[in-house]
Amino acid sequence: MTDPLLLFFAFFVWSLCVTPLSIKISRQFRIIDEPGGRKTHSKVTPRGAGIVIWLGYMIFSLLLPGSGVGLGVISTGATAVFLSGYIDDMRPLPASWKLAVHSISALLVVIFVPVSLPVKILLFIWITGATSAYNLVDGMNGLSLSIFALTSLAGLYLTGGSWWIVALGLSTGVLLWNYPIARTFLGDGGSTLLGFICMSQFSWELPGLLDETSIFFWLLVTALLGGIPVFDTVFSFIRRLAVGRSPFRPDRGHFHHILCDSGMPSILVLISLLTAHSIFLALAITLIGH
Repeated sequence: MTDPLLLFFAFFVWSLCVTPLSIKISRQFRIIDEPGGRKTHSKVTPRGAGIVIWLGYMIFSLLLPGSGVGLGVISTGATAVFLSGYIDDMRPLPASWKLAVHSISALLVVIFVPVSLPVKILLFIWITGATSAYNLVDGMNGLSLSIFALTSLAGLYLTGGSWWIVALGLSTGVLLWNYPIARTFLGDGGSTLLGFICMSQFSWELPGLLDETSIFFWLLVTALLGGIPVFDTVFSFIRRLAVGRSPFRPDRGHFHHILCDSGMPSILVLISLLTAHSIFLALAITLIGH
C-alpha cells in the first residue's frame, strides 16, 4: 500500500508546481476572467487551473486504478465534465449543453452503484446538482477549493481511501495560487470537476457506510455532505423563484455575496462559511455513525 504522506506530498507538489504552467497556457490562449459585473476582482485573471486537478486525477486513475471503488466510471464522467467546462471557459457553451453533459456523466456513475432505484435517482440529482453548486460558490478566493479540501478530509476520515488523500493534495497545492491573492481561478472546468468527483466518490462509498435504507435518511446525509454548496444553491433557487425570477439567472444573492456586501471582511466571510461547512460535515459523520 502506498504511504499516505508520500501520496499526499506527491500530488501536492504536482499541483503546486504545474499550476504556474496552467497560468501561462491560460494567458496564451486567452482563458481569462475579465473584471466587472458581479465579479469582485479588479484585474484580468487566468482561469484554467482546473486542468491541473483533472490531469492529477487522471494520473492517479491510471497509476493506481485499484485504489478507489468506481474509479473507472468516475474518471470517465469527470473527463467529460471537465472538458465541457474548460471549453466553456474559452468560448461560452449553452447552459443546456453543460447540463446534459453533467447529467449523462452522473447517470454513468450512479447506474452501477449497488443501491435501490429511489436512492439511485437521489444520487443522480445530488451529483448533477453538486457539480453546478461547486461552480456557483466559486465566487471568492479560496472558497470552492477550501470546501473541497474539508470534504476530502471528511471522506478520508470515513473511508481511509487513497483518493481522498490525493484530492487533498491536489486542492491544497492549487489553493496556494488562488488564496489570498488569486493569481489564477479554477474556471468552470475546475469548479464543476470538484463537485462531480467529490460527490461521485461518496456515491460509491456510502452504500458500504450506511445501514439505514430509508430514502429520507439518504437525503439528509447527502445534503449534509454537500454542505455549503448544496444549501447555497437551494437557497438561491428558492429566493429567485419567490421573487418571480428564473432560478438559473445569476445574481449576487449567494451566501458569500450577501456576507461580503454586508461589509464583512473577506477573511471572516471565508472562515464563517468554512465553519458552517465543517458543522454540516460533522453532522453527516455523526449520522453515518463514525
